Amino acid sequence: MENENDFRIRTYTKKELACLYCPNATARCAIRTLPRWIKRNRELYAELLLTGYHVRVRTFMPRQVGIIVHYLDEP
Repeated sequence: MENENDFRIRTYTKKELACLYCPNATARCAIRTLPRWIKRNRELYAELLLTGYHVRVRTFMPRQVGIIVHYLDEP
């Protein structure tokens, strides 16, 4: 589903997705922030773990992106 900023559910690198969620932060800061948000949201974290998510994974698959968007809304 697309909106005015053309966000699409697809495969994203951790850096890409983190920078979308934290557009005013440096890439390094964004990459540290997104996993922190994920881990703090217990339901989101638990659902991602079922898909094989691990904090060191560098790529989010479309299913994982969909789960993240469900809990955090679109970036």
